[in-house]
Amino acid sequence: MIKDFRAIDKSIDKFKKMTLKEHFSEFLHELGRCDENAQRQKILEMNEIIDEMEEEEFKSVFTKEMFNKMDEMIKEGEVKIENAFYLLKHLGYCIFLKDMWAFGFWYSSLNKRFEKMIIDECEKKEEKNDRLLVDLCECYASFRSNFSKEWISIIVPCLLKAASRKEESKEVQKDVEMALLALCNTKYYLIEQELYVNEIKEIIKYHQEHHNLTQLAYQYAWEFLINRLFCDTSLEDVVVNELHFSREAARELEELTRRVEWKRKKEERRKETKEELAITRWLDLLCCNFLYRLLMNEEYSGIIQSIALLFRASRDNYSKFGYSCFDLFERMAIFRGLKVEDLLKGGAIDAVLEEIQRPTLNDKMRLKEKKKDEMEEEKRKKIKRKIFERMEEEGYEDIIESFYERFEFFNRQYYRKLSETKYIAP
Repeated sequence: MIKDFRAIDKSIDKFKKMTLKEHFSEFLHELGRCDENAQRQKILEMNEIIDEMEEEEFKSVFTKEMFNKMDEMIKEGEVKIENAFYLLKHLGYCIFLKDMWAFGFWYSSLNKRFEKMIIDECEKKEEKNDRLLVDLCECYASFRSNFSKEWISIIVPCLLKAASRKEESKEVQKDVEMALLALCNTKYYLIEQELYVNEIKEIIKYHQEHHNLTQLAYQYAWEFLINRLFCDTSLEDVVVNELHFSREAARELEELTRRVEWKRKKEERRKETKEELAITRWLDLLCCNFLYRLLMNEEYSGIIQSIALLFRASRDNYSKFGYSCFDLFERMAIFRGLKVEDLLKGGAIDAVLEEIQRPTLNDKMRLKEKKKDEMEEEKRKKIKRKIFERMEEEGYEDIIESFYERFEFFNRQYYRKLSETKYIAP
């Protein structure tokens, strides 16, 4: 009995010393020896390992050889195809959110298997398995970034149909989220409007009325449509005036900002929440739109306000978002068509001035007296008054001309403050 316990202890010690890559490889090898239910539990554990992987380990695991191994196990009946989808779709989900690629899939026998299965299913005249086709298209599109015109014509309608489901159960919401995520991987390709425009409009409009999508799914729907806009500017009226992108983006950012626990300690923030991931992707999308000057209308000031709200909420503990907000402020300043009153109304100028005048961590240790705090506030007010006086003297057009230089200066000051606090011991 004692020997048995020692053997168990040794196994536990060995297990603890294994890397995530070794854990994953061992679990993959064990799949073929499990029944269907045990396989699903094992895959759940494998998905948790995937979540923990850093980029380099991630790349070292998901190679051509790994995908070939998975293909062989499916071929030999060692792994049920439904269980394989369960693992592969989670992998595709993580690849998308982490902005990585599993290039090994492109050259693997699993890629060829899925292509053949998709074609075979599409060619059936009777008893088509729609669920199987959706699963295949989701996995295939999640791992690919290059598609022929023929594959686009198959994948896009299939995924849009899956994303159009309106039930509000968690299972359906997760399926819809995955379908929209896979659609986003077609962003580099010109797609004929008849393949998608009515369907994606209906998905967005229905959510605006009934709120049936998750926040990430709604963001993916917009991301898919906005990426089409860069290839087809005739969609601008649909995006700006019919679907009200500016209004929706502002509302989503404000809601997400309020849902994040900004005061969490650094060790509690090792893994990004879904809300933080959604914020990141909204900011990336807004950055592109500012750059290409496509979405200026009367709802635009709401976006400025939402960015200022995010900046104030995140600046103490989430410098990543602070950088992004400052970058967007700078891009807005470059806009020749942007009205200064929009920047004022949206709170961009106040947010920048607050940050420039805000004490650094070193300053806070020295400036604890109320009197000095009041002096700092008075300085901020003086700077703000000077800006208003300059506006009155020179007119809005001159201010717009000089705004880029102003925000460039603010950016330098903000980055300097961040560097001052970076190396201070906690």
